[in-house]
Amino acid sequence: QVQLVESGGGLVQAGGSLRLSCAASGSIFSGRAVAWYRQAPGKQREFVASITSGGTTYYADSVKGRFTISRDNAKNTVYLQMNSLKPEDTAVYYCNTPPLFRSWGQGTQVTVSS
Repeated sequence: QVQLVESGGGLVQAGGSLRLSCAASGSIFSGRAVAWYRQAPGKQREFVASITSGGTTYYADSVKGRFTISRDNAKNTVYLQMNSLKPEDTAVYYCNTPPLFRSWGQGTQVTVSS
């Protein structure tokens, strides 16, 4: 069964940075878009950023200019560089492969203190 594994989360002060990684078993990222999502306590999961197989990127307005998504096809890994973090970025972050969604991974917790 394909597994998505997110890592790199942690506790950081407002204004700080974190780099998240999303790794997958097998080569499921090959030729596919990969996206990051997040879910804050009491809220629905929301789109954060995506990257197509060709490298085109899309961002939610709330993170545009602060977050950067990238991919390393050789390592079958997608990254999310998060800069200028805000308390409202606090959430569990997940990755997946829209529009063909896989089983969600455990996610990685990001906590931004004010």
